[in-house]
Amino acid sequence: MTQDAKSAARKIALAARQLAHADAAVKTPAATASLLAEIGPAKGRIIAGYMPIRTEISPLPAMAALHNAGARLCVPVIQGAGQPLEFREWTPDMPMESGPFGAQVPSRGDWLIPDTLIVPLVAFDATLHRLGYGGGFYDRTLERLRDAAPTRAIGLAYAAQELPEVPQEPTDQPLDTLITENGQINDPGTSP
Repeated sequence: MTQDAKSAARKIALAARQLAHADAAVKTPAATASLLAEIGPAKGRIIAGYMPIRTEISPLPAMAALHNAGARLCVPVIQGAGQPLEFREWTPDMPMESGPFGAQVPSRGDWLIPDTLIVPLVAFDATLHRLGYGGGFYDRTLERLRDAAPTRAIGLAYAAQELPEVPQEPTDQPLDTLITENGQINDPGTSP
């Protein structure tokens, strides 16, 4: 039942994301500024971004700014079905190659463990639950990272991707905060 609800929610959110993406040139700079403010000082940090696919909002401007401010950046690399993601170092001039699902991945570089993840998503709700593409990669990854050390997950999306409620399963990992072109969204159950 939850999988059917998630599939229906994905269809709604992907259609909304596609429409929002038509104004990406207007929306991305505002989201980038909010994302950089939320991350704060970058020097010495290890931050995971992602290579946008389809109509995902692009974190690349923020990733370049974080790199220039002294952070080490990395992007997810899928290791296989049912496995958590691993993160390979990324720089703006890094040679890239095609990875699973059409995302570009670094063709070389160190494997890193991020303290903060910029997380793509299909949909979110006001309680910071996210809906991805259905592979569970980020849920497994966040669980593993959070078990080992404090790890922040910052969702990045268009405001149009918000749903009244995202169907949940016990293994789903919530976000710590979410950034859209309209600013930051915090879980109403936590202090800002």
